[in-house]
Amino acid sequence: MIAPRRYLPSMSALLAFEACARLGSATQAATELSLTQSAISRQIKALEGQLGVQLMSRQGRHLKLTQAGTEYVREVRDIVGRLAQASLNAATESQTGVLTLAILPAFGMHWLAPRLSEFAAEHREITVNLSTRLQPFSLGASRFDAAIHFGHEDWPGVHYLPLMPEIVVSVCTPDLQGAPFDDPQALRAHPLLHLETRPRAWSRWFEAVGAPCDPPHGMMFDQFTTMAQAALHGLGIALLPTFVADPYLKDGQLVLASDKTTESIGSYYLVWPDDRPAPPPLVAFCEWLAGQTQGA
Repeated sequence: MIAPRRYLPSMSALLAFEACARLGSATQAATELSLTQSAISRQIKALEGQLGVQLMSRQGRHLKLTQAGTEYVREVRDIVGRLAQASLNAATESQTGVLTLAILPAFGMHWLAPRLSEFAAEHREITVNLSTRLQPFSLGASRFDAAIHFGHEDWPGVHYLPLMPEIVVSVCTPDLQGAPFDDPQALRAHPLLHLETRPRAWSRWFEAVGAPCDPPHGMMFDQFTTMAQAALHGLGIALLPTFVADPYLKDGQLVLASDKTTESIGSYYLVWPDDRPAPPPLVAFCEWLAGQTQGA
């Protein structure tokens, strides 16, 4: 249900407020929005009167946000941005169809991107927009039609399309003497590289290969691709999904530190909101993606 209309400011007032907050000047905001300074001031005063709270204060020739204004402008920017994106999507979907996806960086770069040309060839009427996210998030208030998540089927408010489990391998530079090691415990004598979102990945790997231990601490990374580069330059042994490691292994830039592979702590899924019908571009993408992952 939409809030009472008395709490819904005009778009012109919100744009004037956002510009003043960003530029710190009613004069500069007026220039940007092609209005007069007095018109900007009236918009700000009307907005404050409607909300019953002071949003900005004048300090010399500059406008400063109050605490309430600082919090309010964050919400305004998010809402205006999403409205602009929705308007753009509505304007283009009537002609081509747009699918906006949030993807995990490594999965998107190494697995999805190489296959997208096939989807584009089959569906020339659909434009796919990609944006990276490192962690699962709520799709409800976002601008995305769907997202690639990693983990288990425990996210509320979404439909799931299982894609594949994550299989991981340990890799290192070819210069590392003795690799691949027959004894997994031998890896502990070398620096181990860690991923921020998988702090116990090495512990699980050692346990899965029958050599439970408390692995040594090492360099921490926020993405698999960066960690792979670190391994390539001899900074340590990395635990990578096979779809990330395979290109490096095939061209000899990396080698297996151990020939043992294990299944990771989760799987990859395409997820989309369950509170509204899937748009036609998403339906087409789901059908294509299901075919790509059969037998994966």
